[in-house]
Amino acid sequence: MIDIRFLRENPEIVKENIKKKFQDHKLPLVEKAIEFDAKKREVQAEADSLRAERNKISKQIGALMAQGKRDEAEEVKKKVGEYASRLAEVEVLEKEFDEKLTEVMMKIPNIIDESVPIGKDDSENVEITRYGEPKVPDFEVPYHTDIMEKFSGIDLDSARKVAGNGFYYLMGDIARLHSAVIAYARDFMIDRGFTYCVPPFMIRSNVVSGVMSFEEMDAMMYKIEGEDLYLIGTSEHSMIGKFIDTLNPEENLPYTLTSYSPCFRKEKGAHGIEERGVYRIHQFEKQEMIVVCKPDESKMWFDKLWQNTVDLFRSMDIPVRTLECCSGDLADLKVKSVDVEAWSPRQKKYFEVGSCSNLTDAQARRLKIRVKSKNGNYFAHTLNNTVVAPPRMLIAFLENNLQADGSIKIPTALQPYMGGKTEIK
Repeated sequence: MIDIRFLRENPEIVKENIKKKFQDHKLPLVEKAIEFDAKKREVQAEADSLRAERNKISKQIGALMAQGKRDEAEEVKKKVGEYASRLAEVEVLEKEFDEKLTEVMMKIPNIIDESVPIGKDDSENVEITRYGEPKVPDFEVPYHTDIMEKFSGIDLDSARKVAGNGFYYLMGDIARLHSAVIAYARDFMIDRGFTYCVPPFMIRSNVVSGVMSFEEMDAMMYKIEGEDLYLIGTSEHSMIGKFIDTLNPEENLPYTLTSYSPCFRKEKGAHGIEERGVYRIHQFEKQEMIVVCKPDESKMWFDKLWQNTVDLFRSMDIPVRTLECCSGDLADLKVKSVDVEAWSPRQKKYFEVGSCSNLTDAQARRLKIRVKSKNGNYFAHTLNNTVVAPPRMLIAFLENNLQADGSIKIPTALQPYMGGKTEIK
């Protein structure tokens, strides 16, 4: 959510930003926000005037009573009552316009960084850099679930009977590999100075609306029936929510946290849930990283975060590339985003395995995450990035480490987490 003062003073910049995101249907929201803001400030001014006048003449009552001027005191009391009655009416209007303004402001996208390429959707994202040499072996690389099934490592049929499409059972060495990757990613981030955290896997609606747009919430979140709770789609949601309504000493920043959680997603509006694949699913596990920092440090942390993911994948011999997300591919709260994509030898192309985002003060403004400094209080900047998200990671791992004889090579970095195994057969 952008600053209403910025919108009030720069409506054309806000409109141009909406156009860059190809969301022209939201252009009328700018005028609505200006209208509701003006009405809110008008009734606020009247309310402040009424409170001041009420308090001023209320002080006269005691003095008049002490002087025995009871009739005059009663007249003053009537005036106080009139002020109080009008104030009650104005406070209702004040709340009404504040709610309307907030509703509109939460639909207006954040101002994107000037470096973001302009494009309608992810097909216009821009490649930045490649890391590692993408290779295609001289033998056929099977579909990822076919590889898993040869190791008796996945059971999709049973999962469909139990929960439907978009779920799976992992077993044996494949399940162990899944857990090994998560454990390795955890320690990788701890070694880089991040504090490990296991957060709540459910969050309240005020946290949901604080970390994402309404459109994202509708497409992603599972609501717990009868309760004000949602299953998290990523631990970023509860990790950023950890700082809701806080005033943080500037000297304590930055907060750098890495968190483990299961993730639950409806995948509404997606291209469909595959019956055989595990690329787009309703439930998965994930290691995440988040940063809460000072505004002048968020660009630096953004580059550090996506580089962590690149380094993790390269430590397991998986070629990756980074893509700058274009304007139309950015969620409303994001100012800048870089996707990390891993190489698929079977498909002979890259596919997304992680996404790094800088939201500047958008989440902090919604959740009231403030920083206390000697020069006054201000909103923090928040960033998030995927460390690793199996089983999507398993697709890249299995395809890039598959050997001609059907065995899977275990990279040196992961061997301690696999009981010392150098391969699985």
